[in-house]
Amino acid sequence: MSDHFEWNRLVEFYETDLAGIAHFSNFYRWMESAEHAFLRERGIALHEGGIGWPRVHASADFKKPVKFGDTIRVKVTISELRTRSVRYAFEFGVEGSEEIHGTGEMVSVCVDLKTMKAIEIPAEVRAALQ
Repeated sequence: MSDHFEWNRLVEFYETDLAGIAHFSNFYRWMESAEHAFLRERGIALHEGGIGWPRVHASADFKKPVKFGDTIRVKVTISELRTRSVRYAFEFGVEGSEEIHGTGEMVSVCVDLKTMKAIEIPAEVRAALQ
């Protein structure tokens, strides 16, 4: 799957260390926020219809610093759509540059919110993801 979505936001002071470099933990927050924006853009409401999307895997590789005041660009791609899960690939950049500042991956599983057990992704949600 090659269709992607881009999400941008300003890097805030509280997200950085004393050197003005974004703390690594924010990359995980940005992945989740970009995923949520991606789902909303496709008309998929979070925690509606009795399903949720807990993470079962998350990883990131950091290649170049992201700094206070940068506009971070997070590219979201679905790299694998399975029966009960979605594997996302993320690419981090900074506005005004084509360099890759980091990459990430996250796997979210579709669950029934009442039982918290994995379920098949509903047909209408699967169609919106494809």
